[in-house]
Amino acid sequence: MDLELSPDDLAFRDEVRAFLDAELTPQLREAGRRMTSVFCDKAHSLDWQRILHARGWAAPTWPVEHGGPGWSEIQRHVFFSECARAGAPGLAPMGLRMVAPAIMRFGSPEQKARYLPRILSGEDYWCQGYSEPGAGSDLASLQMKAVADGDDYVLSGSKIWTTHAHWATHMFCLVRTSTEGKPQAGITFLLVEMDRPGIRVDPILTLAGEHEVNQVFFDEVRTPKADRLGEENQGWTVAKHLLEFERGGGYAAGLDAGLSRLREAGVADDPDQRRRLAEAEIAALAIDVTERRVLSAFASGANPGPASSILKAQGSEALQKQDELAVANLGDWAAVHQPAAREAGSNEALIGPEHGRTTVARYLNNRAASIYGGSNEIQRDIIARLVLGL
Repeated sequence: MDLELSPDDLAFRDEVRAFLDAELTPQLREAGRRMTSVFCDKAHSLDWQRILHARGWAAPTWPVEHGGPGWSEIQRHVFFSECARAGAPGLAPMGLRMVAPAIMRFGSPEQKARYLPRILSGEDYWCQGYSEPGAGSDLASLQMKAVADGDDYVLSGSKIWTTHAHWATHMFCLVRTSTEGKPQAGITFLLVEMDRPGIRVDPILTLAGEHEVNQVFFDEVRTPKADRLGEENQGWTVAKHLLEFERGGGYAAGLDAGLSRLREAGVADDPDQRRRLAEAEIAALAIDVTERRVLSAFASGANPGPASSILKAQGSEALQKQDELAVANLGDWAAVHQPAAREAGSNEALIGPEHGRTTVARYLNNRAASIYGGSNEIQRDIIARLVLGL
């Protein structure tokens, strides 16, 4: 694949850089710098999404007919890379990158007209209701029930590790509507409003001391059958389609930004760390090439296929290796845990290197990267079957 930019692509890169220079406020840049996972806080994420939406750039991977900008594969790559280099805060992926492609593929005309514009503008803010206390990587064993009652389903059970559920207006949710046959055959995909009576959100604090994930309880929650995506008991098909979009894409730009942080932190001054940095650069380049192919599939609305599993496994592990190198470079300062100072965003209570403010929290949060979205062991099984034919 040709990694060189054409004159037109270089002109587009300059346009993106000028836009970022003009629109990224100091507050937004600080929010991006303080990110310790793929998620930014809701307020700054939506502020940035509104700015991008006004320019028509909020959903680079969406087809034009649904509000995408109509960019080429290279333009999308340039945009993501420049945003990462400029330190832009991330946009919440659950709406724009996950449920939106599923709605485009399986939604009724009414559902597309209702949800897609609101996802694009940020008016609706989504969370993902997949995992349960007894169903993580073995997602087909989920037990949260949805019992049909007239025009509604009545939901009972709980979901766990639900990112940003405390801020979400909607959840896309897998529920069990049948116990007959294979476990996958009795699952249904629902779009649930989070303000319905009977929903309770309890926080879960991570090892980094942050409140990003939650457990969500459903106590006989009524939700309309009209908010079902796809057919009843066919939710596994919708879920697999969505997971390919969750797994594929989004690594190369972040890895490139991570390499820049490592260089700025002085990693290349040590011979052993210089070798590890070179290995990280090679891994990032390989992921860059693969990701461009997946971005092309995103824009056409097609399934990324097994390439998304390759990206998920390789991208998450490359991310973790960068984190390990950053912690090793931080040395003894990595043992200093300062969540209160980090939350306050103040330098006054901090000691040690400035770049250490987020290093350990990022390392701790990203330990889950090789588990969420389907563990990397499962991704290797998919690669073995669909790529290698084993």
